[in-house]
Amino acid sequence: MKTLSLITASYNSARTIADTLRSVNAQTYPQIEYLVVDGGSKDETMEIVAREGQRVTSAVSEPDKGIYDAYNKGLSRATGEVIGFINSDDYYCAPDVIANVMKAFEDPTVEAVHADLVYVDPANTGKIERHWKSRPATVENLRRGFIPAHPTLFLTRAAYDKIGQFDTSYRLAADYDFMLRAFFVHQIKSVYLPQIWVRMRSGGATGGTAASIMKQNDEIRRSQAAHGLHYPKALFFAHKVLDRSVQRARAPFVKAPDIVGSAGQ
Repeated sequence: MKTLSLITASYNSARTIADTLRSVNAQTYPQIEYLVVDGGSKDETMEIVAREGQRVTSAVSEPDKGIYDAYNKGLSRATGEVIGFINSDDYYCAPDVIANVMKAFEDPTVEAVHADLVYVDPANTGKIERHWKSRPATVENLRRGFIPAHPTLFLTRAAYDKIGQFDTSYRLAADYDFMLRAFFVHQIKSVYLPQIWVRMRSGGATGGTAASIMKQNDEIRRSQAAHGLHYPKALFFAHKVLDRSVQRARAPFVKAPDIVGSAGQ
C-alpha cells in the first residue's frame, strides 16, 4: 500500500487547526504520513496539535519566512509516494477523501489529482459562501488565471521532483506559479474529480481585501510572463471577476458534506 504524505502549515492557528486535525483523524485510508510545519506560534497551536493530532507523525515549530517556506520545509521531510497540503484553516469534508485520492493514483499514468472545494464563513463553517468548481488544467484555462484549488491537489513524488519547490519570491501566488510550472511547463497529467473535498474558511492572506487580491493577481501575471504564457490583461481580469461571481452564485445551491460540524454553532 502506498503512503500519502499530508502537510499542514500553521501559524497562530489555535482557533481553527483542531478542525483540520480532526478531519485527518477521520480519514479511512490507513497509510498517511502527516506533517505539521508551524512557524513558531505564540498561541496554543502546538498544544492543540499534541492533543488532537492523533495521526500526526511529525510536528515542528520554528520561525519561517511565510507559508510557502513552510510548504518547502514540509516537502523536504515528506517520504510518501503521493503528497498533498491541507492548511490549518481548512479541513476535509468527508472521511473518504484520501481514499478517493489514492484510488485515482491506481492508474500509473496519473501524476496529479484535483477536485472541488467550498469557501465557508470563518466563524460558521456550515455557511457556504462560494463553490470553487474546478475544471481540467488546460493551457487555455491556465492562461485565464485558473488553477486547481490547491488544498485539493495531490501529486506524485516523482512529479514534485520534476517541478521543484515553491518559489518564495511570490508572496501571495507561489501556489499559482508552482502549478503553472506543473501543468504548463512540465505538462503534468492531472485527473479532475468533480467531488467537493475541502471546506476552506474565507479570508486569509489573499481573500480579505481588494488590495491583497489585486496584489495576488499582479503576481500571477508576473508568473505568466516569466513562463511565456501570455493573455490580454483586460480579458484576464474579466475572467477572474466572472469566475468569483459565479462561485458566489452557486453557493446557495451546493450540497457539501461536513464531518467536523459547523464551528460557532
